[in-house]
Amino acid sequence: MKIFRDILAPVLVALAITVVFHTAIASFKVYGSSMYPSILPGEYIMVSKAAYFVRQPQHGEVIVFHSPRDPQTDLIKRVIAVPGDTIEIKKGTVFVNSVALAEPYISEPPKYDVAHQQIIDGHFFVLGDNRNNSSDSHGGWTVPRQYIVGKAWVTYWPPQEWKTVKHYALDAGKQAAGRIKEFTAVIAPCPTK
Repeated sequence: MKIFRDILAPVLVALAITVVFHTAIASFKVYGSSMYPSILPGEYIMVSKAAYFVRQPQHGEVIVFHSPRDPQTDLIKRVIAVPGDTIEIKKGTVFVNSVALAEPYISEPPKYDVAHQQIIDGHFFVLGDNRNNSSDSHGGWTVPRQYIVGKAWVTYWPPQEWKTVKHYALDAGKQAAGRIKEFTAVIAPCPTK
């Protein structure tokens, strides 16, 4: 009994913690510049696999997933449209459900167009923040839900680049309401004295 308490019990606890850790968290190295300026090549990222145990990925979240073209390769991109959304890219602007997105995180506007389309059930439309140097959904593919590994959480290497990964709420409806509010504030008459 003393052997169990002194040796076996701590080993079993450590093993259980390791299993839980690997079930909930993964590590990922960024190889390309598709997420520049948000995430740089060579950075290591902790990915929360547990983030999507009870909910679906949301607009604006940065995710790691298995490439639909080569499932042995993992990619990192930002979710732009979720199942049921419509997507269109024209004249350097991304439209989700016919509303233009404000995207402060991109390196430059896209120099390509994507025809208006609806995202099918169980799939996600993703783009890299470095829009013109990214292999992503503008190439004609979407990400099946079962290919998603998890939500990018924090960069931990190199140490001087440590930071949490920024996710942006891309709620097109809220963005449209905000723009209408800004517009009406601009055209509202000035009060007289």
